Amino acid sequence: MGASQPNPGAVYKEAPGYFRRLTGVDWMFGAGLLAAALFALNRYAAFMDGYERAILLLTAPTLAALGWHWKPVRWLFPLSAVLSLWAVSLYDGSLAAAEQNFFLKYMLSSQSAILWMSVLFVFSTVFYWIGMLARSHASSALGSRLCWAAVVLGFTGMAVRWFESYLMGADIGHIPVSNLYEVFILFALITALFHLYYEERYATLQLGAFVLLIIAAAVVFLLWYTVSRDAAQIQPLVPALQSWWMKIHVPANFIGYGTFALAAMVGCAYLLKSHGILEDRLPSLAVLDDVMHKSISVGFAFFTVATILGALWAAEAWGGYWSWDPKETWALIVWLNYAAWLHLRLMNGLRGRVAAWWSVVGLLVTTFAFIGVNMFLSGLHSYGEL
Repeated sequence: MGASQPNPGAVYKEAPGYFRRLTGVDWMFGAGLLAAALFALNRYAAFMDGYERAILLLTAPTLAALGWHWKPVRWLFPLSAVLSLWAVSLYDGSLAAAEQNFFLKYMLSSQSAILWMSVLFVFSTVFYWIGMLARSHASSALGSRLCWAAVVLGFTGMAVRWFESYLMGADIGHIPVSNLYEVFILFALITALFHLYYEERYATLQLGAFVLLIIAAAVVFLLWYTVSRDAAQIQPLVPALQSWWMKIHVPANFIGYGTFALAAMVGCAYLLKSHGILEDRLPSLAVLDDVMHKSISVGFAFFTVATILGALWAAEAWGGYWSWDPKETWALIVWLNYAAWLHLRLMNGLRGRVAAWWSVVGLLVTTFAFIGVNMFLSGLHSYGEL
């Protein structure tokens, strides 16, 4: 039979545009974010400079677009915001309330919420592994829910810590991304969020067993660091960090670190499956390869932005864009490593075990840039020493 011919009288409808696909709930979510941003601007503008006000206003459309693309965001951030505002109201202007109020002391102060976050991440790891080894969907699903709960409490703890820093004094208050204690929390939250996104998109509950291992390792280090160094105490910023650049450079950097770590753990899963280990319990090699590629691509984009922002910050703080400081040098090594991975992927179709091994080795390079430099080397970034 011949190919069917188009019907001249047929009416062809174009796919609806992006904004036409949005529902009333989507628009309500966006309007709520805008209202919250305007309220925060009206109340706290006196504590902000022009750049910070611009960042606050841009946060509303950014989170709205994220919520339109990924529906769980529509309840995640509002729930964290409600818990944070509840905690703020309980303080009644005094840090002493953290030891006197039951809910603050055992749940909603920054240290309590972050401790709960850490415990939930560990339990999430356990249930993901039970689900993996016992082929129990219920256990894996419980691991996922515990991971979501940990993320909610983690963001709540970070927001409350930000408020607590201002209760200590307007000159002490700062966004909580200034030291190893705070950035380890940020790392755990970012890695978990990207994992949960890919888990929903690819229906891959099994990957939680691998990705949560790196998050659990991070929170175990965080707990050790808290106990051994009293790291949870809020400290004034050193002069080099008293800049609005910190508010965008550090989060962009740790989106890179988090997604690189996620890619490495997916690479571990790929290597096991390709050798016949847990073969019937893991997603297909094609799915694992795709998640690994997307994670590295996203991480590389944000890490590139973070490196550029870091150079601009360095020019303002130290008078030069690049000084071959150990932290800068190792950041460049990390960037070159993943640039090479993506280049070979694009030009030569890098896939399979070589790509997976490379992502795993890349985590070692990234870990040294993240922690090793602080432990063994010194330089302009010495304020981040262990």
